[in-house]
Amino acid sequence: MLKTEIADFVAKDARLTKKAAREAVDSVFEQVAKSLARGEKVVFSGFGTFVIRTRRARHGRNPKTGQGMQLPSMKTVGFIASKSLKKTIK
Repeated sequence: MLKTEIADFVAKDARLTKKAAREAVDSVFEQVAKSLARGEKVVFSGFGTFVIRTRRARHGRNPKTGQGMQLPSMKTVGFIASKSLKKTIK
């Protein structure tokens, strides 16, 4: 599902114009990204939680040359599905 499709569903369900729905969806995603950038977790009750996880530095290999290299530690986004979402998917 694309972001434009989500905006279309929001427009239809909330009886908004497509422009207003697009702005609302964009605003929600922007706020989620800002919260994650600050290191906060984002919880959508009944859906799931977005969290920041830290990967340790590790030794890797360049697949093109086969040369070993050190990969730095980095932050990634993780998602933990809620029990109700897991039940819905089953």
